Amino acid sequence: MEQEFLDKLTDLMDTEQEITMETKLKEIEEWDSLSFVAFLAMANSTYQKSIKPVEVRSAQTVKDLYNLVSK
Repeated sequence: MEQEFLDKLTDLMDTEQEITMETKLKEIEEWDSLSFVAFLAMANSTYQKSIKPVEVRSAQTVKDLYNLVSK
């Protein structure tokens, strides 16, 4: 499931960068307000999770985002 999440996140951000669970969000150039909103939408539609924006803002790494949708 982690690889599937990484693939979805890479597509969502339309990035060429190699993203791993340990990648820091601030190091991803494409992680911006649009990606933020798109992530919330993806969490809702794909993972049936209603995540609060404040939870996403507190995420530091890709793993933190993954934990939000997998909990």
